[in-house]
Amino acid sequence: MTAFTMHDETTAPEEIRARLETAKQQNGRIPGLYAVMAEAPGLLEAYTFAHQQFLKTSLTDEEKTVVWQAVNVEQNCHYCVPAHTGIAKMMKVDDAITDALRDETPLPTAKLEALRDFTLSVVRNRGALEEAEVQAFLDAGFAERNILEVILGVSQKVMSNYTNHFANTPVDPVFQKFAWEKKAELQKAG
Repeated sequence: MTAFTMHDETTAPEEIRARLETAKQQNGRIPGLYAVMAEAPGLLEAYTFAHQQFLKTSLTDEEKTVVWQAVNVEQNCHYCVPAHTGIAKMMKVDDAITDALRDETPLPTAKLEALRDFTLSVVRNRGALEEAEVQAFLDAGFAERNILEVILGVSQKVMSNYTNHFANTPVDPVFQKFAWEKKAELQKAG
């Protein structure tokens, strides 16, 4: 596998150094994902813009967490699952929600479960859903706007998950306590 450079505010391409300096001021460190993405400034800019826009959606913090973690777990992202576990804690999302997402077990409410199902269907079917799936999402209490907001969240996660797969980005020390591995699929007997 190719070894990707982990940039800081002194080694990154000039046009992205200010973004890294800002991240360091806000977080006390440069997140590993940003350090890798800095090699392609447009990717880091697009990712941070998508993240900022997703935070502004009409989805609650719990719902944002469901979208992020559903995608992270589905795409088996060793970096993003721990990172978003820590982010969920900072957002004061109930640990029962985070645990259910990480463990792929039922969520505490039917509405959150409908959101996870819809998000996973968007990912697995590349947005080509059956009308019944869309209607089930709407019937769970979501709106057309939320369909588009899920697309934004999925897009953000594609950028980060794929980057982390290629770069094998080390999990930031602050999130290492939330290390995660996808549970092995149950083997069929016989």
